Amino acid sequence: MSKGKVFLRLVVVLGIAGGAIAAAFGKTDELAKWFPPAKWFGGEKAAAQGAAGRTGQRTIAVEVAKATRQQTPVKVEALGTVTTMASVAVKTRLDNEIVGIHFADGAFVKQGDLLVTLDSRAIEAQIAQAEGTLARDQAQLDGAERDLRRTTDLLGKGAGPQLNVENSKTQAETFGAAVKADLAALQNLKVQLSYCTIHAPISGRISQAAVKVGNFVRSADTVPIATINQIAPIYVTFAVPQGSLPDLREALAEGDAPVDATIPGEEQRARGNVAMIENTVDPTTGMVTVRAMMPNNDELLWPGALVSVAATVRIEDDVVVPSDAVQVSQQGAFVYVVRDNVAKVRHVTVARALGDDTAIASGLEDGDVVVTDGHLQLSNGARIAIHEPKAGAAVQTGG
Repeated sequence: MSKGKVFLRLVVVLGIAGGAIAAAFGKTDELAKWFPPAKWFGGEKAAAQGAAGRTGQRTIAVEVAKATRQQTPVKVEALGTVTTMASVAVKTRLDNEIVGIHFADGAFVKQGDLLVTLDSRAIEAQIAQAEGTLARDQAQLDGAERDLRRTTDLLGKGAGPQLNVENSKTQAETFGAAVKADLAALQNLKVQLSYCTIHAPISGRISQAAVKVGNFVRSADTVPIATINQIAPIYVTFAVPQGSLPDLREALAEGDAPVDATIPGEEQRARGNVAMIENTVDPTTGMVTVRAMMPNNDELLWPGALVSVAATVRIEDDVVVPSDAVQVSQQGAFVYVVRDNVAKVRHVTVARALGDDTAIASGLEDGDVVVTDGHLQLSNGARIAIHEPKAGAAVQTGG
């Protein structure tokens, strides 16, 4: 028998068997009784899971905090530089030799403290010579004045000529002028002598000495002996956009405009007030220079340091939430507000950041409870379970 005939007979037998099964059971439901899918393909477990999904919804654990209405500052932030209120280069007025350095490098010096001593022996000798010249001329003046009185008395008695009186008067005036010149020369030498001791003109921190004892210094030297920078109080100079100028000027008109300055890496802040606003706006940048005066009694700020500056221009009443509660989508900022253990999406308008908190301009009310952690698993209308609420937050999720 050929292979083709065998194959044809097999097809016919299978067709008859299929027809018999269909006739016996009539419907597919009857067939399902004999071959239930739940038993053969895991249908019982899938059906059970589907039923459970239809009867309940998964609860998501989140952390929450309460929105509170607070008085919050409106600040203008910028980068600034610490600048000294006064800086003095210590230099000599004489060409002379240093015989004494009376300060330690980097020390704090007070106004009037002795800093440097120069060789004063030559000037002291000149002063002694000038004092001798003054004494000689003073003696000659005294003699001329005696002669003038004597000749004047003789002229009054008719015993002397007028010429003697005039000559005595001329001589006395000559010696009087010499005495005045001697006094001026002596005073000049004393001033020169005072230049041999250099005192601190201001109080502040002094730099290291550029020269030491034995060096010869000149008044024409370009490098100073040392430099004194006033540290307390001190300036912080920064620039703000011209758009912030009206708020800043209004704050100054109403009183002080507080300024906080922070050095990168330091937790402590220096505080002061705006001292002046430059009278022009830079037309190339649109920025205006502002200078704040800081007491700096603890010397936290150092000349030349770069600082972060925040100037408070006014205080506003806003609803405040932790910054972690504010999320951003394509539609803008939003938060999840919890009510009856259900999280609902609410779009908000952010006013400004306040460090770890955020001020909300609109969209929230005082007392609203917002989600601060667990956003990734949340969706609008999801049921939540509050987990470890933040310390100090009085959480209420009821109606």
